[in-house]
Amino acid sequence: MNSPGQLSWFVVTSDDEAIYLSVSAPQRQPWQATIPWASVTRVCFAAEDWDLSDGLYLFTDLRPESWVVPVEADGGTQLLDELIRRGLFDASLAIRAAQAVSSLYCWPPASRTAEQG
Repeated sequence: MNSPGQLSWFVVTSDDEAIYLSVSAPQRQPWQATIPWASVTRVCFAAEDWDLSDGLYLFTDLRPESWVVPVEADGGTQLLDELIRRGLFDASLAIRAAQAVSSLYCWPPASRTAEQG
C-alpha cells in the first residue's frame, strides 16, 4: 500500500545479497537494476526543499555514476533503515538529514573514503 506522497512507480526492495530497483516512470522507458550490497562504497542523503522528494545517492564500484533513489519511493524508507542497519549510513546523520532542507549528508565522510580508497 502506498502512503501519501509515495512514488508508486519507483519500487525498491532488498534481500541479503542486493538492492533491487524497478522503475516505471510515467511516459518513460521502464528499467530495473540490481546493486549488490558489497558494491556500495558511499551513501549520500540529499535533503531537498519541502516540494521535492529527498534522495539517497548510492555510490558503488560498479560505475562512476551514483544510483539515485527517492526516499518517497515504494520501499525508500525501508532502504534507508537497511543502509543504517548495515553500517552504510550513520543513524545520527540520518536524523540530522531528515530534519534538514537543501543539504547533503554523506557516509562515510570524505576523509574516511579517501583513507579507505
